[in-house]
Amino acid sequence: MEGVNKMREVSLDKVTVNICVGNDKPGMIKAEKLIKLLTKKTPVKATAKRRLALWQIRPGLPIGYKVTLREQDAKDFLTWIFKSKGNTLKKSSLDNQGNFALGVAEYLDLSGMKYDADIGIMGFELMATFTRPGFRIKSRRLRKAKIPQRHKVTQEEVVEYVQNNFGVKVE
Repeated sequence: MEGVNKMREVSLDKVTVNICVGNDKPGMIKAEKLIKLLTKKTPVKATAKRRLALWQIRPGLPIGYKVTLREQDAKDFLTWIFKSKGNTLKKSSLDNQGNFALGVAEYLDLSGMKYDADIGIMGFELMATFTRPGFRIKSRRLRKAKIPQRHKVTQEEVVEYVQNNFGVKVE
C-alpha cells in the first residue's frame, strides 16, 4: 500500500491506572489490594507534590498507588474497561493532545469482578496516552527536541483509532 506514511500511524503508548486516597492509612492498604486485583501488577506509591493543609497532606507523603500498563496488557485492560462501560466513550473525556481519562466509581461495575470485603467499595481512574513513531525525541537523553505541531496526535485521530481498534462509540 503506497501512500500510507508509517510515521503518521497513531498507537496506544500506555494506560495508567491510578487510585488516590489522600492521607488515609487503611485506604492505602485497600488501594494496593484493588490495583493488584485489577491489573495483576505490582503498584508504585504516588506521593504528594504540594501541601494541602485542609487535607493534612504535605510533599513526599504517600497518597495513592498507580500502575502503568504497556503494549498488549494496556490493550487488554482497555478492552475490558470499554466492554464493562458499554463500549462508549464521552468526547469530553479527550484532551487536545488526544489522550483520554476515565473514572470508574466502583470496581464492581466491571464485568467479572466480585465484592471483596477487605477492599470494600472503591473506584479508580485510568489515563490512556497515545503516540506516533518519532515521539522519542522529546524524552531521549541527548539532543532533546520538541515535537512539531504537525506531528502531534489530535483528538480526531484518537477517536478514529479507538473506534477502529476497540469498536467503541464516541459520543
